[in-house]
Amino acid sequence: MSQSPDTPQIESVTISEPLRRAIGERYLTYALSTIMHRALPDARDGLKPVHRRIMYAMRELRLSPTGGFRKSAKISGDVMGNYHPHGDAAIYDAMARLAQDFNVRYPLVDGQGNFGNIDGDNPAASRYTEARLTHIAELLMEGLTENAVDYRPNYDGTLEEPVVMPAAFPNLLANGSSGIAVGMATNIPPHNLHELIDACQAMIDDPEIPDDDLVRHVPGPDFPTGGVIVEPRDSILEAYRTGRGAFRLRARWSVEDLGRGQWQIIVTEIPYQVQKSKLIERLAEIIQTKKVPALADVRDESAEDVRIVLEPRVRTIDPDMLMSMLFKNSDLEIRFSLNMNVLIDGKVPKVCSLKEVLRAFLDHRRDVLQRRTTHRIEKIDHRLEILDGFILTFLNLDRVIDIIRYDADPKLALMTETWGKKHKRAMSEDDYVPPKPGKGELSEVQAEAILNMRLRSLRKLEELELIAERDALREERADLDALMGDAGLQWARIGRDLADVQRQFGKTTAIGRRRTEFADMAEVEEVPIEAMIEREPITVICSKMGWIRAMKGHQPLDIDAKFKDGDEGRFIFHAETTDRILVVGANGRFYTVLGANLPGGRGMGEPLRLMIDLPNDAEITDLMIWRPGEKLLVASTAGDGFVVPSEEVIAQTRAGKQVLTVKEGVRTALCRRIMGDHIAVVGENRKLLVFPVAELPEMAKGKGVRLQKYKDGGLSDATTFNLADGLSWKDPAGRTRLETDLAQWQGARAASGAMAPRGFPRDNTFT
Repeated sequence: MSQSPDTPQIESVTISEPLRRAIGERYLTYALSTIMHRALPDARDGLKPVHRRIMYAMRELRLSPTGGFRKSAKISGDVMGNYHPHGDAAIYDAMARLAQDFNVRYPLVDGQGNFGNIDGDNPAASRYTEARLTHIAELLMEGLTENAVDYRPNYDGTLEEPVVMPAAFPNLLANGSSGIAVGMATNIPPHNLHELIDACQAMIDDPEIPDDDLVRHVPGPDFPTGGVIVEPRDSILEAYRTGRGAFRLRARWSVEDLGRGQWQIIVTEIPYQVQKSKLIERLAEIIQTKKVPALADVRDESAEDVRIVLEPRVRTIDPDMLMSMLFKNSDLEIRFSLNMNVLIDGKVPKVCSLKEVLRAFLDHRRDVLQRRTTHRIEKIDHRLEILDGFILTFLNLDRVIDIIRYDADPKLALMTETWGKKHKRAMSEDDYVPPKPGKGELSEVQAEAILNMRLRSLRKLEELELIAERDALREERADLDALMGDAGLQWARIGRDLADVQRQFGKTTAIGRRRTEFADMAEVEEVPIEAMIEREPITVICSKMGWIRAMKGHQPLDIDAKFKDGDEGRFIFHAETTDRILVVGANGRFYTVLGANLPGGRGMGEPLRLMIDLPNDAEITDLMIWRPGEKLLVASTAGDGFVVPSEEVIAQTRAGKQVLTVKEGVRTALCRRIMGDHIAVVGENRKLLVFPVAELPEMAKGKGVRLQKYKDGGLSDATTFNLADGLSWKDPAGRTRLETDLAQWQGARAASGAMAPRGFPRDNTFT
């Protein structure tokens, strides 16, 4: 299409700005939106925008606690279409959480249908479930029709929504909240409502109440799933004083006696937000990996309530000791963090103390009370104005009827008529309403009300009722005026309102009694292995390729054991199920395997590398039983070594513990128990050196020092012995040889030594 010459040309404008500033401004806008309108709750009503909109939409749908249920799809659709323009799945998930009594201490939504369970199963689709508000949810919205809070336009400006709920109780702490914003997060545990109201009453009586006294009223969280808090009192006080901290929460358990010395542990409450199915899987994994050998079996016998059965392997173990190990290795104990990061007045994010959060709620309640009182006064004034008109009508009934019947504009006539005393029957001075200066005695509102009055209302009894109503309203207005002018009366009124909530949902009710208890955490001592598993003799067999097994009982060490093709036996020794087996790798790392965890003697066993993280290119240098208090000699093929206490080589993980530092091309040559005062070292060059053990340093880890000097080759073997007893070895014929005169081989550490005596084994080993 051609344009006429007179058509104005629109020029494109390109605005350029630094990328840093452009991204920074836009990301800041996103961050503020996330903080203010999504992730952080308001300190006044404890709700995020999505929860507030869900409740308001359900109220608009008239889903009262005594009414019927509506489909969740309808509710989430209304919320999305009218107030919250986000995904319906997110809205439904938020609503479903408000109905889960295992997630919310005081549910705000009454759900009908499958709303999920403590096992971690998701709620059914929104088309299958129904919902309505609960009684306690109505308390959060009490006063919305009385101008208790401000309203703002919804996202498209067609409707209005409340900025905050009136909140008749401290919902933020009662139900808790959690969320992750940009650069900040919040995590607030639920608390007991009765205790929170006690704390509010204490703050009303003494606004400067110390934190210590406040925490006496709120001793700690009250989780919907119960449990036992074992956090020290000082730590709880510090957490509430600063707004940051953590609470150690344990499962509740008891011992069930089965008779004849048999017993089992029953877990009846699990920590908050721990999925029962995941907990059972973790306990089963602990049994399979034998991380807690004393645990033999776990069963989930839960129905409506939680019942997890734990069977011990050894009946002689102390139940407290077994549970201490399970607390350490599973989610039967968790640490629930506290981070009271909330929006103050809906605008400023701040990490608040317990006192600051309660103060924000109480100040909000006072503001709500003043606004509701002002609204009620306006309503009373409006009603009194109408009542005065009605009463004046009864006093001048004939004239009013005459005006209505014959006047062309009865409304104007009623307003301009001067109702003098000549038109009145006998009446008291209090009943007489004086005319307004320059106008008639009736306002437009009064005239309209008189014209809309029904004929049946023109009874003498109705007149008396109007006078009684007027007197009652005047008395109520006087009380409200006194309330607005006295802060003390306002706080007293707030206290009475809180006491009413406490009577409905306090500790005397089923929902209000405390569920989470407190207990002192006893010092958990290191549980000895002997106490956790049954002590039985075993024979450990390990092949050259690293396949290991444990045969029951102490079998003969020359037993004819079977191995895989191409494999042969290497280590065999007697041990017990309670023994820790040291695995010395050629890479210088020490690994620890429990005797009870070794595979059974049937078959060829299992690869040792399945139990420890030993690299495929690192061979097994030695395998031995760990004994406390011993000293070990470790040495590399390069001829370096040192003495290490046995306590330093125990590994707590599969990855093992690095003890001997070896370079590329060097590996661990040996690990020997220190059994004497001297060390005999033989190199690949068949030179023998004897020197005192005292010349070796005692270290926890490292490369060590030079044991023997070599021109070529390296260390072949070493042993320790008492010099007074002499040095012994086995000759090629298997006979034991003993050499007592070792003067020619004695020297200082790191010397070359002398050629080994005649008859010394050709493989240059002492055994």
